[in-house]
Parts: sequence; structure tokens; C-alpha cells
Amino acid sequence: MRSKKNKSGLVPGGGPLFQRMFTRLGCDGRPPRFRVEFYPYSSLVLTIRRREEVVYVRFSDLLRRAPLAVLEGAAALLLARVYRRKASAAITEAYREYARCGRTRRRMNRMRRRRVRLAPTSPRGEHFDLDRLFHELNGKYFEGKLQRSHIGWSTRSWRRQFGCYDPGPNQILLNRRMDRAGVPACAVEYVLFHEMLHVKHPTRRSGCSMVSHSLEFREEEKRFPEFERARRILDRLAR
Repeated sequence: MRSKKNKSGLVPGGGPLFQRMFTRLGCDGRPPRFRVEFYPYSSLVLTIRRREEVVYVRFSDLLRRAPLAVLEGAAALLLARVYRRKASAAITEAYREYARCGRTRRRMNRMRRRRVRLAPTSPRGEHFDLDRLFHELNGKYFEGKLQRSHIGWSTRSWRRQFGCYDPGPNQILLNRRMDRAGVPACAVEYVLFHEMLHVKHPTRRSGCSMVSHSLEFREEEKRFPEFERARRILDRLAR
């Protein structure tokens, strides 16, 4: 998936901000010249690269309205990575808190719906029809009330991951490696069921962490009749 290209904009005071954090972290040498800009990524991304005497930094434009402390924390994380310094929790916590909060995640999902292109894929494989399986699982486990997602097989085989759900474009993809005659149907059904549970139970905050597989998620997952068998089959496929 790729985000649509949009014009970027310089971060007001971005250069001096990085120079302050450079000194605060005790980075070696003279501070370079920093060029810091907002960029329309499809997620909350931070990047940094050095070209001779200039360091180029890009912040996701989700940070446009973020408080100064959040930008300082983001700068500290990037500089600590490049200059091998330790950024204290006191400096970075504002950014981490901003990244974890539900409001930011909701904004990110709304943004992804506008920017992320759906993977060009079909739910009908050579051996398994994911549309039909979704309909059957929805009726059996969700009383037919689960929101219909964009469903399809991945365009290429993944090494270990068997499925994924992206809440931005509301898309479920399954690893095309499973669309084979030798793969038992229960394994494909289980992976699709697992991703459907992610639609029902979105990632949420719990204390200082983000939880994707809550207790409720795990309890519902075990309602799948061939849960243990399906997991064993997937373990063998992952080898």
C-alpha cells in the first residue's frame, strides 16, 4: 500500500528545536544544519537521514497540531537513534503518550482511509472463496452484524504472517500461501475468523500499552471449534 503524494511543509522552528535537543542529549560534535518538514505519510512515521552537512527530518503531518513537548520527544527519539544516545523517559514520554492516545489513533485511521490505496486483490482464490467464508463466519459467530470489510488474498506470499487487518481502509488480507489444495479449510477459516475479531475488538489502550489481543478477544477466539488443530497446522506452515 502506498500513500498519495501531497505537498510537504517545513516545521516552524524545526531546525532550532533539533539543535536544542542535539545539545540536550549530549551528541558529539558540532550540531549540523537540520531541515525538518511535515510529510503526508500514511501512518505516524518519523524519519531522519544525513547528507553531508545537512540532516533531513520528516515528521508525519499527524503532528502538525501536536504540542511542543511532543515534537521535542520525537526529535529526541530520532537523534538518539542516529547518535547512539539514550533519550530519557522524561523527554520522550510526551511523544509516546501522544502516539498511544485514542484520539491520535482515530485521526490516523481517518487519514489512512483517505490516503491508503486498497491492495489490488480478489477474495476469490484458486481453492478458497473468502467472501463466502466471511459470510458464513459472520452468521455463525457474529450474528451477521459484523461490518463488511474489504477482503482479499495477498498479492505475494508472506513468510510467517498469515493474515492482517488494517483499520484505516478497513481491509483484511490473508496470506496467499494458504490458498492451496493441501491446506485444510479449518486453517483458512481460523485465520479469517481471527482477523474478523480484530474488526470487532479494535486495538485499544490499557495503561501505558496498546492491546491488540484483549482478554475478550482471546476468549472469543477459542470459540472456534478447531482452534487447536488450526494453530498446529499454521505452525507447520510457518516452518
